[in-house]
Amino acid sequence: MRGMVTESPDYRFEVAVKSVYIADESEPDSSRYVFAYTVTIRNVGTVPAQLLTRHWVITDADGKVQEVRGEGVVGEQPRLVPGEHFQYTSAALIETPVGTMEGSYQMMADDGVAFDTEIPLFRLSIPNILH
Repeated sequence: MRGMVTESPDYRFEVAVKSVYIADESEPDSSRYVFAYTVTIRNVGTVPAQLLTRHWVITDADGKVQEVRGEGVVGEQPRLVPGEHFQYTSAALIETPVGTMEGSYQMMADDGVAFDTEIPLFRLSIPNILH
C-alpha cells in the first residue's frame, strides 16, 4: 500500500444517488419510515480501483444520527476500471418522514493507493411533504 490520497484526477469516482419512499414497508403511526436508494458509482479517474468499505451518516428530522460502517456494498466489493460503473439498491429506516444521508466509500487503487470517495448528501422524504 502506497498511502492515502485526498485529491487526484487519477483516483476519482463520481457517486449519484436516487431515493424513494417505500410506503408498503413503512408504518408512520409507529415512526417507521423506509426508503430505498439506488447508488451509481462511476470510475472517472485513470486507475482501476476496488471499493473496500462504506461509511454512512443517516440523520432524521429530529437530529438523530445513525452511523453505518461495513465491508463493501450489498455483499460486494466491486473493482471498477476507468469508465466503468456499478449500481446497487439498498434501504434505510428512519423515525421521521424526512431525513438525509451522506458518507464515503474507502477505495484501494490497483497501484496500492488508498483513497476515499465522497457520497454527496441526499434527502430522504415522503412524497409531497416538502415544497
